[in-house]
Amino acid sequence: MITQTQQRKPIEYRNELNPVWCTGCGDYGVLKSFTRAFAKLGLPNERIAIISGIGCSSRLPGYCLTYGFNTIHGRSLPIATGLKTARSDLTVIACGGDGDAFAIGAGHIPHAIRRNPDITYFVMDNSCYGLTKGQASPTTSHEFKEMKGLIGIDEVPINPVLFVLSCGAGFIARTQSGNMAHMADMLTQAIQYPGFAFIHCLSVCVTYQGREIQEVLDQKCHPLPEDYNPSDQTQAFNIARKDPWALGVIYRRGLEATEEEPNAQ
Repeated sequence: MITQTQQRKPIEYRNELNPVWCTGCGDYGVLKSFTRAFAKLGLPNERIAIISGIGCSSRLPGYCLTYGFNTIHGRSLPIATGLKTARSDLTVIACGGDGDAFAIGAGHIPHAIRRNPDITYFVMDNSCYGLTKGQASPTTSHEFKEMKGLIGIDEVPINPVLFVLSCGAGFIARTQSGNMAHMADMLTQAIQYPGFAFIHCLSVCVTYQGREIQEVLDQKCHPLPEDYNPSDQTQAFNIARKDPWALGVIYRRGLEATEEEPNAQ
């Protein structure tokens, strides 16, 4: 269980390195939300580990004054799970993009969920491979493909929230990169959840999508209804299927994390 220790400032969790992301990239907001969440929880820097895969968003650990590991493509979850198993005292966060998570890394998600380690998986979904020239990703919608002229690609996109919910995740939230306060709140709640927590962050790639894409997110995204009950799985499935723009904690189930001392086996 995470407990607050002392009042901290977000800047205390940033190192001296300047991000190499394009100006206007959604990852800047995500980085700030990470440091805000850490400060709010008063986490000791040396007790945080951020594990990422490959891609623009996976550079994030390199800009935090914490422990971090930029691993190989799609493999952040098994490495994060192993780290949490060996060092249960650490706050472990896995992060990456939609290609990293739902293409090469998709096979790891169901198994991480069923093992239920006390880790958070933060996926920055800009619906493209921004590091390798903006190709369509597993989450690219038909509308976006038509808008950007990605002809010859007629694949049904993955619904990240529905996928993770169907796999049995106990904590699922959605946020967007243009709202740092909301991102920080979702990450704070995810870190405090005693089990596998998933955050789907709608993000933008200004280089291959244009700056207007953030305006689209701001217009379409909206909070969950006031009477929404995140413990109701039926409501969660309805939101997952019908409303890709609803922000907030979509599902939360009481569930104890699986943490065994490695020497106890």
